Amino acid sequence: MKNVLMALLTIVSLNCLGQETDKFNFGFEYQKGEKSLSDGWFKWGNYELTITNMPHSGKKSGKITSSPAGNSFGSIAYKIPANYEGTTIKLEGFMKIKNVENGFAGLLLRVDGNGTSLAFDNMQNQNVRGTRDWQKYTITLDYPEGAESIFIAGILSGKGEVWFDDFVLSIDGKNVQTLKEVEKKLSKVQLDKEFDRGSQIEFTNLTIKDIDNLELLGRVWGFLKYHHPEVAKGNYNWDYELFRFLPKYLAVENNNERDKLLVEWINLLGKIKECSKCKPTDKNALLKPDLAWVNDQDEVLRNKLFHVYNNRSQGIHYYIGMTSNVGNPNFKNENPYANTPFPDEGFRLLSLYRYWNMINYFFPYKHLMDEDWNVKLKAYIPLFIKAKDELEYELAVVQIIGDIQDTHANLWGGADKIDQWKGLNYAPVHVRFIENQLVVTDYYNEELKNVVGLKIGDIITKINGNLIAKMVEEKSKYYPASNEPTRLRDISADLLRSNSNSIEIEFVSGNSNPQRKTLKLYPKDNLNIYRWYPKNKGKSYKLLDRNIGYVTLQNIKEEDISKIKSEFSDTEGIIIDIRNYPSTFVPFNLGSYFVSTSRPFVKFTRGNVNNPGEFTFTGNLNIPNQGKSFKGKLIVLVNELSQSQAEYTSMAFRAGDSTTIIGSTTAGADGNVSVIMLPGGLRTMISGIGINYPNGEETQRIGIVPDIEVKPTIDGIRKGKDELLAKAIEVILKE
Repeated sequence: MKNVLMALLTIVSLNCLGQETDKFNFGFEYQKGEKSLSDGWFKWGNYELTITNMPHSGKKSGKITSSPAGNSFGSIAYKIPANYEGTTIKLEGFMKIKNVENGFAGLLLRVDGNGTSLAFDNMQNQNVRGTRDWQKYTITLDYPEGAESIFIAGILSGKGEVWFDDFVLSIDGKNVQTLKEVEKKLSKVQLDKEFDRGSQIEFTNLTIKDIDNLELLGRVWGFLKYHHPEVAKGNYNWDYELFRFLPKYLAVENNNERDKLLVEWINLLGKIKECSKCKPTDKNALLKPDLAWVNDQDEVLRNKLFHVYNNRSQGIHYYIGMTSNVGNPNFKNENPYANTPFPDEGFRLLSLYRYWNMINYFFPYKHLMDEDWNVKLKAYIPLFIKAKDELEYELAVVQIIGDIQDTHANLWGGADKIDQWKGLNYAPVHVRFIENQLVVTDYYNEELKNVVGLKIGDIITKINGNLIAKMVEEKSKYYPASNEPTRLRDISADLLRSNSNSIEIEFVSGNSNPQRKTLKLYPKDNLNIYRWYPKNKGKSYKLLDRNIGYVTLQNIKEEDISKIKSEFSDTEGIIIDIRNYPSTFVPFNLGSYFVSTSRPFVKFTRGNVNNPGEFTFTGNLNIPNQGKSFKGKLIVLVNELSQSQAEYTSMAFRAGDSTTIIGSTTAGADGNVSVIMLPGGLRTMISGIGINYPNGEETQRIGIVPDIEVKPTIDGIRKGKDELLAKAIEVILKE
């Protein structure tokens, strides 16, 4: 789905023809032809769109049908002008899905302004797939300042069929069908067009002194962005103010001249009123603002910066907010400058400044990095400025993203050159690192099994003459991850990619001597590739031998939960497999079955827009008991494929009366994600809130530590044995 954001940027405005009673045809009831799109709705993507007589209500619904290959996406979309005021926007709608696989179905809500997306969600993280009857779904976003257009849509990625009906769009709880439109004026930021065609910044000779000065400027620029009240009001296009200031700054000849210029710059932003609401940092805060660098400045600059801090912005901020539902950072009004895939030197420096400061003030896990974040700004200045082409720029961006050591963080959006660099052709086999060796674990296409020339359990030792360990060492810095097992998980599949039609490999099969062969590669669309684990088309639960229940969360449905409780109530034990990503959110409705009394399982840390850099704990969140609880043993299976919601769900199950977690360390990336947009149309994310056990113990980077560690072995792979499942059965049957 990396092309989703870019595709929406090219959508042309269409006239939205109203219904008899509604301004907008959100129910698909009015259309020009028998199967043509309803008035106001338009096609986006590659799949077939139709209007059907299978509604949730009324007479019509919109439908998306994938191509037979199911290797793309389609959307049925509706655009309206954002002529409304408010703070939150909500899209509700009904969706029915059939045989959705290798992707997801969802509602889509996007708010645009100043030529870019200001707020976006397509329910991709909810992993809605399989077959479900009509259900209501909801997306809620902060309604951004500067909004110009609103897109509502239904989307299908992958294979299957989806029906949509009865969309309702509301702002601050009021239906837009009845809301009065207001005339919106462009903000000062939107009116500033001076550098739309380029920053006009060039660095002819980047000296050590220049880098030192640019490091200080990056800190001051980011500090003012998130603290100065006039910037917070949206009175300045803070990106373009950097470009206005840089020419004079680059011309300074000594530190005194430099510091004087910085003080003058701050003064030009306007007089700051005394802040009566600024609270000191909570003494119980887990993380506190790091202002040591301010103390290191000369007296005049130091006093000026502390004056800004002591009278900093409070409340609504143009560039940063906290989501209304969870409380993770919402980086608002950040122009991605998507029309320039390879930004000029000034915009590349801006990219570094933007990202470094976002992490510095609003990343809840900055303290868990192996290296001090304070040294990264200076280290990356030459890498960003000197990048000679689009690929080098993307590699520099993904490298600093990797330094925050968060598996949620990677590079999407316009990162096409990295994808090409990894290779556009793929091997027909799935591989994983087992016992620190690259092992064949599956075939993507059964019909290619006999021509591949590799067996399940074969160990690949070299690719094009290069040792696997050497290749991993060279590529690791470009694979963001919270811990090493997860990094190896993500590197494994890419090692066999190439832009050639074949690669030369050396491998060991069984006890034989090393062998060599040419492995044919295929375009991605020619293979049934899965990222981490194959799809599961069967039921999410079954009864194993010896009266043991088994549940996989990969394709669990809401309606399965009551059946699981009923059918497995008298079993010896239940095994819940979370070596996947849950298809339905189950911590409370299923987790409550395993506790005999309400029990805490998690608490969060959240940032503070009013005091950037401060993170404080919330209270504990409990798993409630909802009646009869399970009396047997609960076994939870996890490994490096268990990430984010899977880890959160494991924490909920760990609160059970008799829970044992078996497997290996999980991905170590928990907490709702926050999106970050960078120049060049690049998109990345961070874990936006801290996830902790009730005692404060962290899960980020550490993951869910199993009670009993069991890892697959090469021998087990060759024999087709699930060693984690075998251990779970053994523990249940043990007296």
